Amino acid sequence: MGVMLSQLKHQFDSQQFTNGYQLVDGVAMHAQNPENFHVPPDVIKRHVSLGQFVELRIDSPRFSVHEDAPQKCSCPSCNGEMTKPVLRHEHPASLLPLPEQNIPSRGWGEDFWVQIEERSENYFRGIVDNPLVEARLHCLNQGDEITFHENHILAVHDIHRQELVAGMNASDLQELAQWLAEMRRQK
Repeated sequence: MGVMLSQLKHQFDSQQFTNGYQLVDGVAMHAQNPENFHVPPDVIKRHVSLGQFVELRIDSPRFSVHEDAPQKCSCPSCNGEMTKPVLRHEHPASLLPLPEQNIPSRGWGEDFWVQIEERSENYFRGIVDNPLVEARLHCLNQGDEITFHENHILAVHDIHRQELVAGMNASDLQELAQWLAEMRRQK
């Protein structure tokens, strides 16, 4: 294992969030709900590089739905039904000025953007690029460093599409085309 990989893996393994919060494994969520919850294919994740924005989710099983919350709600990533709301930031704060958010902290999950600063194989280190509503509970704030595995990537920001495809070789493009064809068949 390379020195950089072992450092990022060690940072990831030792990273802890308060109140039982964890990064959500997007690959596992896709396996549980393949029709509605989509994550980027491996071919895209292999080309994610420094400076690009990826979306992650942090959540905790410790908190349940609050009495005034809807009984069922739609997941912002897949529009599937869920029993616990997830907050979502549409864009990184450094790309688009975000309006002031005044949402009470409730222990919900939260999707947020991270800008990649370091990569070693399947592990990444980046900077949180959104003001997080639930920061009081998980202690993760805009500007904080976070380490994660590629399985935690829920999306790559749209501004990187052309850059990602331009960096692919013929076999990568063929793999991407096959994935797109499979996505169309599923619709």
